[in-house]
Amino acid sequence: MTRRLLLVSLVLALFVFSLALPWSDLGALMAQDRDLGWAVLVDLRLPRALLAIFYGAMLGASGAAIQALFANPLASPDLTGTTSGAALGAVVTAYLFGFSAPLALSAGAVIGALGALVLLLALAGPRAETATLLLAGLAISALAGALTTLALALAPSPFAFYDAYDWLMGSLVDRSLAQAAFAGLPALLAIALLLRLAPALDALALGEEVAQSLGHNLASVRLQAICISAFGVGACVAICGAIGFIGLVAPIFARRLTGGHPGRAVLPAALIGAGLLTVADLAVRAAPLGRTLPIGVATALVGAPFFLWLVAHMRWRLRP
Repeated sequence: MTRRLLLVSLVLALFVFSLALPWSDLGALMAQDRDLGWAVLVDLRLPRALLAIFYGAMLGASGAAIQALFANPLASPDLTGTTSGAALGAVVTAYLFGFSAPLALSAGAVIGALGALVLLLALAGPRAETATLLLAGLAISALAGALTTLALALAPSPFAFYDAYDWLMGSLVDRSLAQAAFAGLPALLAIALLLRLAPALDALALGEEVAQSLGHNLASVRLQAICISAFGVGACVAICGAIGFIGLVAPIFARRLTGGHPGRAVLPAALIGAGLLTVADLAVRAAPLGRTLPIGVATALVGAPFFLWLVAHMRWRLRP
């Protein structure tokens, strides 16, 4: 089912929904001007579709790993602090070089993500206990978010403020195949590495003592899951900005497909995340407002009510 959703979404993204010409017929365009048709397909639609798949898959897989690591279905990749760090690095770099320099913007976001990761590991210490990682990640996210807000408040011009704010809302528009590769290759590598941690994450769901008795080094598993997630998500944030709630929602549906096994849910969560973000991108393209909405707004409008429902549902289940 998840594979069919992803395949249908990809076909729609490439051949039905237009990026430059609203609801145009790509076949008719290619019949009139083959070069222009291929340019629209390869240079405009394909990078956007690939980025939606890569970014969504990375958010889904890392969300499944983070939720298994913290044993909490409300956890998400944002808890590591690297997303906020990447956003801060990108905004600061944009003020220095402008948003018209995508390579500098990506480099700044990667540096910000790595800085947040280094700070997280330094605060967590060599033992890297789960509670310590959680608190350190929340503190880093809050600090990076405050600094990003300060950077926006000190924007040198209204145009710089608008560009920064628009990027922070998340966007897949006007990205190239090179940028798609910059985000996609680290994302695929990170997902493959998270899949190798699946047995350890399943064992961790049985309790730390059981996982240790099965031969898993819990400190190593925690550090690997955090670093791998930060690496993959940071690379995607560097290209597309911050997009929320996919990493929260996708693993919840994936665990239902795997009987509640958090480790086995990594791959299904990646497929569901890719499908959800592709569908969200299709939805913002079809918005009847005369312009393309930031995709982060669409995911928040759907994800936030789902998050509130999930909190209320968990509270109702725990009520005596």
